Amino acid sequence: MNDARHPLPRHPALPAPPWPRQRPQVSFIVCTRDRAAVLEACIDSIRAACLAHPAFAAELVVVDNGSRDGTAEYLSRIAASSDIPLTAISEPRPGLAAARNAGLARARGRVLVFIDDDCRLDRNYLADLQRHDASGEKWLIRGGRVELGDARDLPFTIKRCDERQRLTPAVHPGGFVLGCNMTMHRDVAARIGPFDERFGAGGPLRSAEDTDYLVRAMLAGMAVEYVPDMTIFHHHGRRGRKAIDRLHRDYHFGNGALCLKHFRRAPWLLRHFYWAARAATRELIGGPRFDQDLRLSHWPIVLMNLAGAAKFMTLVLAGRPDRQPPHAEEAAEVSAEAGAP
Repeated sequence: MNDARHPLPRHPALPAPPWPRQRPQVSFIVCTRDRAAVLEACIDSIRAACLAHPAFAAELVVVDNGSRDGTAEYLSRIAASSDIPLTAISEPRPGLAAARNAGLARARGRVLVFIDDDCRLDRNYLADLQRHDASGEKWLIRGGRVELGDARDLPFTIKRCDERQRLTPAVHPGGFVLGCNMTMHRDVAARIGPFDERFGAGGPLRSAEDTDYLVRAMLAGMAVEYVPDMTIFHHHGRRGRKAIDRLHRDYHFGNGALCLKHFRRAPWLLRHFYWAARAATRELIGGPRFDQDLRLSHWPIVLMNLAGAAKFMTLVLAGRPDRQPPHAEEAAEVSAEAGAP
């Protein structure tokens, strides 16, 4: 792909790096809220991966999304002594999408890597990332393998496919690339723009801020790719049925909103809703469940898709924007960085 196929302007939420000579090649962006215990292990794994592959210079940007458990103090304590550059940001507005946007605005790397705070990197992560980056294909979003970090956790929010894949309209985008292990060139993020803050954990639509980003990339003519390396280990901690059922519902609440948001430009999302409704009907006469191992039904998908679409409509009618305006001092800082030589 080339620039002619992507005429969208750069978005001001992702300023040019203000210090070109110190610009890292990779920015790890980790968003967290009240999870200092797991965050420490996540940061340690990122530092270990960076030390194992120092040729691909990296920085770490951690966004504290209103924690009250000592996260800010922990980050302040380790920032000065960290063996890789560490920038801690406070983003008090609730929601994962708002936190991701705050990380985007401060990241200086050429390649951006989103990692969740309950994940740990494989030691070879940076070597895999650099190998894929060396292909020269810039205009895409790429996600890697997500393994279960603890065998006691239920096998959910993971992806273990052994084949390289590209997303097509025949496949639902939800979970194709997981937001806990998602990478892109900074120019891709600039072209797509900020995450829609109505979506995502902590937002009114509960989830799907990452899936919305994948759909927007496809609509802009960019590829979405999964690779079976670039491995992270997800320590999600969910071991009971209630937690899995709640997350299953939340995911499809967000997906229903996504379907309505993009129904004009991505009508193929409606096809996936139809297939889910058809599969749910077949369950009534003994058809297979959505997930046989976890015994997850298609019915929550259908019902929560409808509820999510209705919620999205209420947000639209109420005039809720997809991104809240930044605080005055944040806007001034972004403007200053964007204009720096």
